[in-house]
Amino acid sequence: MLDLLRPLHVSTDNISRMRPPLVPLATLIGRELRNEKIEKPFVKYGQAALAKKGEDYFLIKPDCQRVPGDLSTSFSVFAIFDGHNGVSAAIFVKEKLLDNVLSAIPQDITREEWLQALPQALVAGFVKTDIEFQQKGETSGTTVTFVVIDEWTVTVASVGDSRCILDSQGGVVSLLTVDHRLEENVEERERVTASGGEVGRLNVFGGNEVGPLRCWPGGLCLSRSIGDTDVGEFIVPIPHVKQVKLSNAGGRLVIASDGIWDALSSDMAAKSCRGLPAEIAAKLVVKEALRSRGLKDDTTCLVVDIIPSDIPVLPAIPRKKHNMFSSLFGKKALSSVSKSTKKLSAVGVVEELFEEGSAILAERLSKYFPANANSGLCRCAVCQVDQTPGDSLSVNSGSFFSPGSKPREGPFLCSNCQKKKDAMEGKRSSRPTVMT
Repeated sequence: MLDLLRPLHVSTDNISRMRPPLVPLATLIGRELRNEKIEKPFVKYGQAALAKKGEDYFLIKPDCQRVPGDLSTSFSVFAIFDGHNGVSAAIFVKEKLLDNVLSAIPQDITREEWLQALPQALVAGFVKTDIEFQQKGETSGTTVTFVVIDEWTVTVASVGDSRCILDSQGGVVSLLTVDHRLEENVEERERVTASGGEVGRLNVFGGNEVGPLRCWPGGLCLSRSIGDTDVGEFIVPIPHVKQVKLSNAGGRLVIASDGIWDALSSDMAAKSCRGLPAEIAAKLVVKEALRSRGLKDDTTCLVVDIIPSDIPVLPAIPRKKHNMFSSLFGKKALSSVSKSTKKLSAVGVVEELFEEGSAILAERLSKYFPANANSGLCRCAVCQVDQTPGDSLSVNSGSFFSPGSKPREGPFLCSNCQKKKDAMEGKRSSRPTVMT
């Protein structure tokens, strides 16, 4: 198990004292605008992969634009999709997810507002993509690690056990994702069983239990994914989301499937490629993983450098001895986030803007939602479909027509997305029948 995932025995009171208040995004962007010497960073990247089953896919889009045709609004997207039980889910999510995320962000807003809306849009996009894939009636599934880079701000959304680490120019390696493996994540095991699933190892002849913990039905060892139509809907597509702002010294992201992380710790992966261009770095991370463990799974790695405009490549950084109290801790999600995620380095190197990992959809959607005041229509917070007020239901109202519900308090869900929400909470099933 990675050092970054070992729980540290620090009291909640000590954690809150160690961690300074989050800096508002508006303040950070204001600093950028006032300091004219800080230009947009370069984003350079490299990719390497070796296939064992051929179920890993990746997405590289360095030329996205918040406002089509306006180069000043550019941002980049990098993602890895580690499929299982076939490739259809990974391919579908690669093709659909970005559009679904962007459709959940209101139009004609400032960059600050866009970045603030992005975490909720990622949640909506993941859930919408899962609903759309369910309708295909196929049984495959995929992990997703989805990274959006807008100048110095990095936003990461993830389900499953592919990971993204940040090797900052302060010399500290930080984990930007949370593993959703039942074997390591106690809170996720408790959530799955509370929602009606069973967690246990595979029973073989003679009653012996083997392998990692899995959830039943289905036998999946992950608690979150997109797809997996043949397992219980307690396997949710709701991502852990983390948003950070780098200093103007930049940093390096290593995004990889579990073929890397089963072989290397975060520190090992970062150290293996420091001071080298991203194209070479990705190949060296894969090579180091193969040297350590061999090719036992699909092995895919993206290395993304966020580089100040006057520096051609990120320099190597002398290793620093890690002190437990040099990291900052806080809670803005399930307790699994604060227990299993090593927080980022001191303010001035990386500043944390947002983190949330709850698997409860109502906790991930704010009360703000776009509505058409002229038509009187409500808009579903997940699928973005306009509907009449009589057909919409508040996300906070629980099951349909439940006692004490407040159906007119936003955000709103259409009947299909409300059914999905209830199913993820163990209240009903929304899975289509899968013919085998």
